[in-house]
Amino acid sequence: MLQSDKPVTLLGAGQSTSYCLKEALTHAPFLVAADGGANMAIAAGYTPEAVIGDFDSITADTRAAIPPERLFHISEQDTTDFEKCLSRIEAPLILGVGFAGGRLDHVLAVWTVLARYPAQRCLILGEEDVVFLAPQRLNLDLAEGTRVSLFPMGPVRGRSDGLFWPIDGIGFAPDGRIGTSNRATGPVTLDFDAARMLVLLPRSCLEASIAALVPGDAA
Repeated sequence: MLQSDKPVTLLGAGQSTSYCLKEALTHAPFLVAADGGANMAIAAGYTPEAVIGDFDSITADTRAAIPPERLFHISEQDTTDFEKCLSRIEAPLILGVGFAGGRLDHVLAVWTVLARYPAQRCLILGEEDVVFLAPQRLNLDLAEGTRVSLFPMGPVRGRSDGLFWPIDGIGFAPDGRIGTSNRATGPVTLDFDAARMLVLLPRSCLEASIAALVPGDAA
């Protein structure tokens, strides 16, 4: 288990921008790379505090640039590098960069892992959106008109205050009713009967999302 009392930026090898990484590090200064994400970190001028993965993507030059005690090789092939990291990091918040763009099968795998570890406070930062698995109660300080999309990762019901289209009484499921393209009328409160709902917000809502996931702004 990798423990940090500071929020963690987790860098993957998927499509991302240097701006995304810099923004994440302002909120989560402890940098961890998921396998090939270490290549991106070194190229951007950062040395990760830790690298976790099966090391099938990290280059020899990158590996040589990182102190060996920071390399955590996990040889099994039953989980993705993202899951290897999420299951082994203990921190108040994890900001994932490099997991929301590029191949759609990789993105779907990330969403599945988020649902598999509901106790983790993990927020994925993309170029246009922020995405996270909602805890059973969530308070979001959003401006009127903000896009709020809800996507169930399993059967789930809830209630809402502050959504233009309330969700009260609706049974959501991946193969049934979903809640994308809703919008806020102001601050939003969501209550769910299980931690199975993804929340997708505009990237500009990063700080509001962090405050909602980590009350008291531990980030």
